[in-house]
Amino acid sequence: MNISFEGKRILVTGAGQGIGRELALRLSKYKGHVFALSKTKKNLDSLVANDPRIQPVCVDLRDWDATRKAVQSILPIDLLVNNAAVACLTPFLDVTPEEFDLTFDVNVKAVLNVSQVVAKSMIERKSGGSIVNISSQAGQAALKDHAVYCTSKGGLDMLSKAMALELGPHNIRVNTVGPTVVMTEMGKLGWSDPQKAQSMINKIPLGRFADVEDVVDPVIFLLSDRSSMINGACLPIDGGFLAG
Repeated sequence: MNISFEGKRILVTGAGQGIGRELALRLSKYKGHVFALSKTKKNLDSLVANDPRIQPVCVDLRDWDATRKAVQSILPIDLLVNNAAVACLTPFLDVTPEEFDLTFDVNVKAVLNVSQVVAKSMIERKSGGSIVNISSQAGQAALKDHAVYCTSKGGLDMLSKAMALELGPHNIRVNTVGPTVVMTEMGKLGWSDPQKAQSMINKIPLGRFADVEDVVDPVIFLLSDRSSMINGACLPIDGGFLAG
């Protein structure tokens, strides 16, 4: 399936490392004009050194006004991937207000903020567009010590459906993907213990965690015109975990 994003301006948040970094590189390879957003300048410098065509956007998504200003400065955007996320892995009884606020600020509130700016511009231009939000199987199934993370991803799933409902009439599609564990730096936070990891793998019919490419490929498809009738979907990328 030949996919080209030539002439498309694409914003990827959380693009400094992990899934977001690989997405930015792949979208650029497919001729998209990629804007990579991260709060960590050294990660952006490394990304741009790898592919000088990518334009860095350095801003902290927890800062509502600074984020809006940064995103407005690179409009118009044709395609958006809300990938940035944090994970505070704490037992339910020990969760702090600070952990809750950090998680929701990045995993839910920032998605609302960035998407508002991008979608308003798409509507004004009557251009249509595609937005993909990176959720998690944790939005559908509870995981031990993931109370706040699970709650944030469940919230993101429902926010995405509401966005699909309201933006669909403007030909703006909104979908989510829900990966199982991906062994990025964030994935290693919760699953580097082999015994704990094996207990999770045992629940995945395909018998493994996801590779970064396993997430990148479906996102590419959902961004492209090849998925032009898919809107409001939450695609599990979990090897069958949720089927159990």
